[in-house]
Amino acid sequence: MTQRPTEQQFRVEKDSMGEMKVPLNALYQAQTQRAVDNFHFSKHVMPQGFIQALAYIKQTAAMTNAQLGLLEGDIAQAISDAAQSIIDGEHLEHFPVDVFQTGSGTSSNMNANEVIATLASELLGDDVSPNDHVNMGQSSNDVVPTAIQVSTVLAIELQLSPALNHLKSTLEAKRQEVGQVVKTGRTHLMDAMPITFDQELGGWQYQIEQAQKGIESALENVKALAQGGTAVGTGINADPRFAAKFADNVAQTTRTDFSASDNFFYNLSSQDAIVALSGQLKTAAVATMKIANDLRWMNSGPLAGLGEIELQGLQPGSSIMPGKVNPVIPEAAAMASAQVIGNDATITIAGQSGNFQLNVMLPVIAHNILESIELLANSATALADKAIATFNVREDNLEVALVKNPILVTALNPVIGYLKAADIAKKAYKEGEAIIDVAERETDLDRATLERLLNPSKLTQGGVAE
Repeated sequence: MTQRPTEQQFRVEKDSMGEMKVPLNALYQAQTQRAVDNFHFSKHVMPQGFIQALAYIKQTAAMTNAQLGLLEGDIAQAISDAAQSIIDGEHLEHFPVDVFQTGSGTSSNMNANEVIATLASELLGDDVSPNDHVNMGQSSNDVVPTAIQVSTVLAIELQLSPALNHLKSTLEAKRQEVGQVVKTGRTHLMDAMPITFDQELGGWQYQIEQAQKGIESALENVKALAQGGTAVGTGINADPRFAAKFADNVAQTTRTDFSASDNFFYNLSSQDAIVALSGQLKTAAVATMKIANDLRWMNSGPLAGLGEIELQGLQPGSSIMPGKVNPVIPEAAAMASAQVIGNDATITIAGQSGNFQLNVMLPVIAHNILESIELLANSATALADKAIATFNVREDNLEVALVKNPILVTALNPVIGYLKAADIAKKAYKEGEAIIDVAERETDLDRATLERLLNPSKLTQGGVAE
């Protein structure tokens, strides 16, 4: 059972509203404590990537203000060093504010200001102010949108893009390995004309490529930063040179092509760029779910299903049925995709909450967009490594289905006509015979001609039978 802090384990901090008791060892101060006391909506705190983006912003703002002659160099350096420790993954336990907080994210901005001020004060040996120094030339109203942008761009470039590239290269390698194998195609889950594994996996690969192009296109607008707009978009209390210099500095630090927005009113009052990006992430989720479900169907069985492939066995599939092994990775990826689709709905609704000069659902947008990126990246990696790269093709099962597939008769349409072909297909299915045997009996075509016309491999190439 967790023990409550005793009176001796607190210290007293002050803000503009008065005194607050804060845990003795907490790096944060009064405003963060007020948020901790006020917001008990979930067990979710702001994502690590978002907190680190806040640290990037505070670090860059301090150095920019120093370059502009607005902040003493030693204070700026202390702020920068303190922020760097957070960027490096330290002190994250001192960011306890719930995702469901004030809609501007002011509580999280002040949480960062206070933690960095405490650390910087220790480094400097003198007082560093959360508001006057760490937050100089800034407002929560431009810091939080910028933190969403920076964390989103970095998460995509460092996590999602490499994962999608890995998935594409894994699909390409599998196409080279099994691409020549012919299987029964399916439409409406029913037997259709044959295709090759190269064609099927190539379709998946192209889906991922197109989804990635959409993400990269939408990401360009996200790179135009809100920082410099301050309270309402006018840039009050920020040096007119601040926005452009800040964007240049943060671009150099993160090695990403950020720029200052052409219109801060757009960035503060709307989250349209993130809404558009989320839509592209949803497209990637739809592609991921399609691939995951195809793998599940192809693996179904092993006796009473399609049994076209055998996925790698990863864990026992049942607490009661011995020997059962389930397609756990595709199932997990499908669930992750469902969550991303749900996150997009949340982001869409949140994006509508731009009231006059400020969107007031910023924290939940940050939480959902970063979760979607993480889920998609992890899904792509898992599908690549534990499903696609490792499945085996069951060619014996594929051959049985191909031989008896009545839909092969489609290739005879130009020769004998649709109605005659349909009659042959029905008889082949009813009698359980190979289509070529029934066609030989029901038409005047010889065996050699039928073998040429009904060759499954040739049928995967399209065109008209000759």
